[in-house]
Amino acid sequence: MTASLPVMPTDHLAAVASGSYHSPHDVLGAHPHGGAVTLRALAPFAVSVAAVVEGKEYPLSHERDGIWCAALPFAEVPAYRLAIVWSSDSDKQLLDDPYRFLPTLGELDQYLIGEGRHEELWRALGSHCREVAGVGGTSFAVWAPNARAVQVVGDFNGWDGRRHAMRPLGGNGVWEIFIPAVSEGTIYKYRILGHDGVWRDKADPMARATEVPPRTGSIVTASHYEWRDHKFLAERAARDPHTGKMSIYEVHLGSWRPGLSYRELAVELVAYVKEMGFSHVEFLPVSEHPYGPSWGYQVSGYYAPTSRFGSPDDFRYLVDELHRAGIYVLLDWVPAHFPKDEWALGRFDGTPLYEHGDPRKGEHPDWGTYIFNLERPAVRNFLVANACYWLEEFHIDGLRVDAVASMLYLDYSRKEGEWIPNIHGGRENLEAISFLQEVNATVYKRVPGVVMIAEESTSFPGVTRPTDSGGLGFGLKWNMGWMHDTLQYIAEEPIYRQYHHNDLTFSMVYQYSENFVLPISHDEVVHGKGSLLRKIPGDDWQQAATLRAYLSFMWAHPGKQLLFMGSEFAQGSEWSDEKGLQWWLLDYPLHRGAQSLVKDLNRVQAKHPALWALDSDPAGFEWLISDDAVHNMIVFLRRAPGENGDDLVVFAVNFSPVPLYDMHVPLPRAGRWREVLNSDSEAYGGSGVGNMGMVEADCGPLYGREASARMTLPPLGAVMLTPADDTDEA
Repeated sequence: MTASLPVMPTDHLAAVASGSYHSPHDVLGAHPHGGAVTLRALAPFAVSVAAVVEGKEYPLSHERDGIWCAALPFAEVPAYRLAIVWSSDSDKQLLDDPYRFLPTLGELDQYLIGEGRHEELWRALGSHCREVAGVGGTSFAVWAPNARAVQVVGDFNGWDGRRHAMRPLGGNGVWEIFIPAVSEGTIYKYRILGHDGVWRDKADPMARATEVPPRTGSIVTASHYEWRDHKFLAERAARDPHTGKMSIYEVHLGSWRPGLSYRELAVELVAYVKEMGFSHVEFLPVSEHPYGPSWGYQVSGYYAPTSRFGSPDDFRYLVDELHRAGIYVLLDWVPAHFPKDEWALGRFDGTPLYEHGDPRKGEHPDWGTYIFNLERPAVRNFLVANACYWLEEFHIDGLRVDAVASMLYLDYSRKEGEWIPNIHGGRENLEAISFLQEVNATVYKRVPGVVMIAEESTSFPGVTRPTDSGGLGFGLKWNMGWMHDTLQYIAEEPIYRQYHHNDLTFSMVYQYSENFVLPISHDEVVHGKGSLLRKIPGDDWQQAATLRAYLSFMWAHPGKQLLFMGSEFAQGSEWSDEKGLQWWLLDYPLHRGAQSLVKDLNRVQAKHPALWALDSDPAGFEWLISDDAVHNMIVFLRRAPGENGDDLVVFAVNFSPVPLYDMHVPLPRAGRWREVLNSDSEAYGGSGVGNMGMVEADCGPLYGREASARMTLPPLGAVMLTPADDTDEA
């Protein structure tokens, strides 16, 4: 049977040969034509090319510019391979033609991507090892709607993408190709002919593994990890994280103990956090980022754990080991902005794609970064799916969403004339509000037992109100007001604190407007702010004593606690990501004492639901003394219902440097009260002033309370009391 080849315009063939043809699968590969099958293959510089069908070779003729063609005597497209001889002295190479295969994305995937509703986007886009028609290889898919052409380049093709130009799928902007024989561990990028006519090499936005920075290649990966935290996840799904115990240890993985890998951290960090009694760890962003000193807040690889400490499966192992130790894992997540690196998301297809094109909405003046264009459904989908990805693929227990305030306001950090009002003339970013509602609703729907936490520094209403009530739908919000006021209070000389007493008490005015986390985070111990210890006036002893009292106040105050690493042992200098923590300070009693106090705070908190069960319920808190500014003193009661009556904890703190003897303090009931914690204990490096472990409430009613007691408050110290008849030991 003889058949003629369909004539192709020379400009089309030239574009195919250069890898710039918009739809290369329409030309290359096998296509029925005139009762035969037309086959075209691109093999630049080859000496000969043949199609091999059931062991028989059918020679192809060189058409032009490395394009080889033949009319094969078949009525339907057969399974074939290509036999290529690259030079006169080389052996014949038998290859599978990437243009032989149908698209690997199904119609449902394509529809959901087009609608911006693919909640498992990472399963559709990016690179995936798979077998297609009995052939092993890797599929690649990328969203680049304004590109003229897209190629995959890597070691497998000598970084010459002409032989692996991708095809567009419909009108959703996705490009796809299946490349046989490309396997796990392959380094690749996309070479994109932009709308502006410029070729750019771009890392895969959906890459799930990357080269170690400063290298920027994406890596084909597949997970082989077998999780062992099934019991933990089942228990997580059955609990309410918003009302449970939560004391968070915030960690920068690169400087906790410099040089440790994910798997080494799974030994040392897990043991330390468990010993200290923290219920949660929160990692500063682990998504891949090009610049280490950004601490991960300028993300280039949203779907890839940073390769600095190991592979994605190594990170899974770290999370798994934390779970097996009973420790929850929170992750810092950064949807507010991304860096402008040429090889990453910025101007991805030659146009402002992920970012907004108008710099008044698309560029952040403070951070020199791009801002996501949340008006685009596909961009929202990219981020919503990314939140689900970390929670589902890595079993993360919650996300702390960074810089929410910068997303909510169109005029954030902008002068007049540098921002565009919304359609109602206001400053609120309506698209960002809608996005945050969408991501929170999606996460809570898909992953039972997780928590979403907002770092939101303004009084934007309804941050933790459910989305169906018009709120943003977060579970918790950082209480930046409490942090600012109380740090300002302890920074005052004790003699002047009486004039700033409101800084100590004002948080309770708005405590129940949101569900709060009390954060002493990395932001408070860098950039010249000094360590938590050195914010406090006085000598070393006074600083350490005040710090212990402050941390005791923090653990007793309604809200969840977050403490940045190093603060638990009163690090002396401010944090440096280059130097790591000053662990050697634990050789000194004051620092070892601070660490012991934090350990005991976590222990007492775990024993007493009064310190966490009603954090967001006014029934869980009562002032006993709130206005004694002269003595720098406050006293309050925490309570929670229990099986044998209410669990009660009375907290009293003295932020003056002199002991307060024989203080008349109201208590909710008569009888003996055990001093379950005293921050001035000699065991913590204190002076040992206290109540000999017991207080007798036998002084009659006071300030409307049933009973009262004469008690001692230590200098720059705090005590916690519980009814002695309910608690035999702390």
